[in-house]
Amino acid sequence: MAFLDVTNATKKFGGFIAINDVSFSVEKGARHAIIGPNGAGKTTLFNLISGLILPTTGSIALEGQRLSRMKPHEIVRIGMARSFQKVNVFPRKTAFENVQVALIANRKLQFNPFHAAAGLFGDEIMQLLEQVRLGGDSGRRAGELAHGKQKQLELAVALAAEPKILLLDEPTAGMSIAETLSSIALIRDIVQQRGITLLFTEHDMNVVFEIASTISVLHHGEIIATGLPHEVRANDDVQRIYLGRE
Repeated sequence: MAFLDVTNATKKFGGFIAINDVSFSVEKGARHAIIGPNGAGKTTLFNLISGLILPTTGSIALEGQRLSRMKPHEIVRIGMARSFQKVNVFPRKTAFENVQVALIANRKLQFNPFHAAAGLFGDEIMQLLEQVRLGGDSGRRAGELAHGKQKQLELAVALAAEPKILLLDEPTAGMSIAETLSSIALIRDIVQQRGITLLFTEHDMNVVFEIASTISVLHHGEIIATGLPHEVRANDDVQRIYLGRE
């Protein structure tokens, strides 16, 4: 049994089929990339896996537990965390407070996340911020951070859920070349150090081939290839459809 199993997943919006009979599996400890052109259905697929929308047909399971009828917060509690294409943090809260809110929610504590919680989880928060290279920015408001640092903060918020599997939706989108290189190294180091399984989408092929141990290619809502990076790179259909080679 694979760690994450997507089996014959289909999602229809009216007469439009966004995801069409998609099946693939992610092994424990893998760094699995989902790539494909704009409109291929990558974000819709992530929304299905993380419980934001329900599949029309098919099933999704994490360690044998079916996710298709679970609510997103229930899926988080069994070990899945996710980031989004658009940075999803509280811009008026400090980096420290953003991670603190995530920890309070994950531990099910009865605190109002919009009021001060003093130094609750202080050491743990600082460890997370230092791991994503934001230790020196703990007191800065999230909205004041550069885009790359906001992405790092979002990663710290996701890690606060102590995930077994981490879903990253275009983690380097909008970053400069320097920020992208730094982010690649950061993501690779963290998932290796923590033993986290990684599933991610990304348009930058340099990022994909630097991080991924396995790649699946999505086109018009269907998986057209899955394999090791060198196998996918050499696939004729992938070269023609996605990599732009004839």
